[in-house]
Amino acid sequence: MESYVLSVLVENHAGVLSRVSGLFSRRGYNIDSLTVCETGNPGQSRMTIVVKGDEYILEQIEKQLSKLVEVISIQHCDAAKTCEREMALVKVKASGENRAVIIETCDIFRAHIVDVGINSVIVEATGSGDKIASLLRLLEPFGILEFARTGLNAMERGEKILK
Repeated sequence: MESYVLSVLVENHAGVLSRVSGLFSRRGYNIDSLTVCETGNPGQSRMTIVVKGDEYILEQIEKQLSKLVEVISIQHCDAAKTCEREMALVKVKASGENRAVIIETCDIFRAHIVDVGINSVIVEATGSGDKIASLLRLLEPFGILEFARTGLNAMERGEKILK
């Protein structure tokens, strides 16, 4: 099954997120990632939804979304024409002898140490899902205490905008 990324512009009011996610669950489709934020227009929100399936499932999802009154527009994001990023915060055990190696690893991934404790550090990383996963694999031997990951954010390159 292939992953598909949809950018969906919706009206920004209570219940819209519930209606969109409910549409997926009623149809038996799983959402792999969902991010939502208000746009420059406070009356609108942008949803970035990642789903797995085939062309038929993608077509059905787009048709069902377009039936929702609150949906303004839907854009299927072609990976070759889209800038995609995720962000992660990772709390890692960092004793004195490991701290330097953790910092070097973060530098390689252009990640930043955003908090330092006596026995831990919090790392902020931004990039592709693969980059985040690779960083997590390299930090795992030190002891990941916890991590939080955003969903995918995507925007088409060039002058074309979602409206």
